[in-house]
Parts: sequence; structure tokens; C-alpha cells
Amino acid sequence: MAGASRKISAASARAHTRKAKQCSLFRFPSGLLKKISVVLFVGLLAWAYQAIKPPPPKICGSPDGPPITAPRIKLSDGRHLAYKEIGVPKDKAKYKIIFVHGFDSCRHHAIPISPEVVEELGIYVLSFDRAGYGESDPNPKRTVKSIALDIEELADQLGLGSKFYVIGFSMGGQLIWTCLKYIPHRLAGAALVAPVINYWWPSLPANLSKEAYQQQHPQDQWAIRVAHYAPWLTYWWNTQKWFPASSVIHQNPDVFSRQDKDLLSKLSTGKESMVHDVRQQGEFESLHRDMMISFGTWNFDPVDLENPFSNNEGSVHLWMGDEDRLVPISLQRYIAGKLPWIHYHELPGSGHIFPLIPGMSDTIVRSLLLGDK
Repeated sequence: MAGASRKISAASARAHTRKAKQCSLFRFPSGLLKKISVVLFVGLLAWAYQAIKPPPPKICGSPDGPPITAPRIKLSDGRHLAYKEIGVPKDKAKYKIIFVHGFDSCRHHAIPISPEVVEELGIYVLSFDRAGYGESDPNPKRTVKSIALDIEELADQLGLGSKFYVIGFSMGGQLIWTCLKYIPHRLAGAALVAPVINYWWPSLPANLSKEAYQQQHPQDQWAIRVAHYAPWLTYWWNTQKWFPASSVIHQNPDVFSRQDKDLLSKLSTGKESMVHDVRQQGEFESLHRDMMISFGTWNFDPVDLENPFSNNEGSVHLWMGDEDRLVPISLQRYIAGKLPWIHYHELPGSGHIFPLIPGMSDTIVRSLLLGDK
């Protein structure tokens, strides 16, 4: 029995040795395993970097970029701004207006003032492509302040005089706050039409801001949250396919009110095609950077602004539709209530694109230029 036990033990030992050798064939040396882990980690980082890194813009006039078709000025920092002049010649104009277009728009989308009102009042309108849109060069250093300085330099180079009016729609309307902050001495009057609101402006009550924020589509809540807290992920978030990105960028009709949809359905499709102009230099420098600025951290709070026309030499108007599904009416009412010098106009039953209602743009412009006259 003892001999048999020794034989079994020896056999077991040999079997264990064979298994150990077989396992060793599939076991990486510790040094090699570390190297593979480092390579995989570096590869993952490289993939992530490429995924979040936006492509370079296709600058107008460059070998691979779109052609230059619009008149442009060259700014002091070397960038170009493309513009469009509408109305009576500026040397004969009684009123000179600079229009600031909204999100996913361009110089062609100026407020539609009727020819009759243009001629009656002697109105000259200067509409321009904001940085990165249309044929205006991108501005990688774009800030809340830079748009106001672009407007001031544009006015100076085109000889609009010491004072001019500004009108902005949607995200362009939000940017009129920057004109009131940084170039109030250049303004004859201002109109903010359905201006976008930043949910993180300090003066907004937390409960009111949270309630308004939660009324947005869930995918838009996430897109806005990314633009605010992780702006470096904005490009990736709005181009990846795993989660729903901004519904506004993807032109989801659900973001519009019933009136908005009705207005859009009546627009003539035979008018000049200008949609391709808007994003032709790339979505990052136009749409995504717009979101980063609009919902980022501002260095001033609009509610803290003082009346730039304390002597009634001009006026500021804010226009809103009470069924706007893109801009919360509750926050707009709060801001207007805190700034008694703002002439607040609220339109019952109107959505975000109410300026397209026949005659509405004329009403907005008359109110700005003539007041109650």
C-alpha cells in the first residue's frame, strides 16, 4: 500500500507539473503585462482625444474652404466679418440699425422690415455674420465681450457714426446684453427679441431657474449642461451617436410652438437658398462655440446693468411670446421685472419666431425708433 501511495503521489506531482507548465504558456511576464496596459491606456487616450477634438474650420477663401461672395471688413485682430446692407443708403438714412442674427443663422436672416416702413422712416440695416458663421472668420478666442467689440468696429469701419441702434434675435438677442454692458455709449437704442437666457446667471432665483430648465427637452438639458460644465466636450456630445444631442442643432420641429410651425409652413421655399451658408465653415466654430458662450460662465449679470438712457435719449425693448418653447417666459418676466427701464412687450399666443408674423417686425422697429409716436 505504501508503494502504491508513493506511485500515486509521484503521478500527482507529475500531473501538477504538467498543468503548471501549460498555465505558464498562457501567463504574461509581469513586465510585458505592464507594457501592454500602458499601450492600451495610451491608445484609449488617443482615441478619446480624437473623438473630442473638433476638426479645423474650413475658412472662407482658403484652398479647401468656401468661396468669398460677400463684402467683408478686416478687423484689428486680422479676422474678417462678412456683412449685408439693406434699406436706404447709409449716407441718406435717418436711422441706422445693426442686426445680430441668432443661433444657426447668418447675415441673410435679418429682421424682415417691410419696404414701405424702410422708405417711410429712412432705415438702413447692417446685418453681419457673427464669428464662425457664414463668411466671417472663426474666432477661437471668442468671449462674451468680443461680439460687442466686433459690432463697434464694424460700425466704425462702415461709417455709421457715433451712435446706432442694435436689434438681436434669439441668441443674437442675448448678445445685445453685451452691447448694453460694453458699448452703451455707442447705442441710440436696443431691442432684444426673444433673447436666450443663461440659466446660471447669478441673479436668477435657483428654484425658478431650475423649474424653467426642467421644462426643456431632456436631450437639450444635457446639451446645455455639457456646454456649461464641460465645454471641451461640446463638440463630441453634439456629434456622437450614443445619446440624443441638441434637438435645436438637429432641427427637431418639436422645439417650436403651434404658431411657430404654422409660420414655418407658410414660408416660401422659392426664396434664395441660404441654409448652406450658415454652417459651411464647420459646426464647432459656429453652433457649438455659440452654445459654449451662451450657457457658459458670464463675467457680468444682465440684471445688474444700469439704464444706459437715464436721460431718455434712447430706449431698450424686450419682446417675448408667451408660448415660446425655446426660451422660458418665466425667467424673461423675472429679468424684465428687475429692470424697470426695460420696455417689456409680451405677445399672447406667440412662440419663438413671432417676428415672422406679417407686420410684427415693423411694429418692433417702429417701437424702437419712434417710441409711442
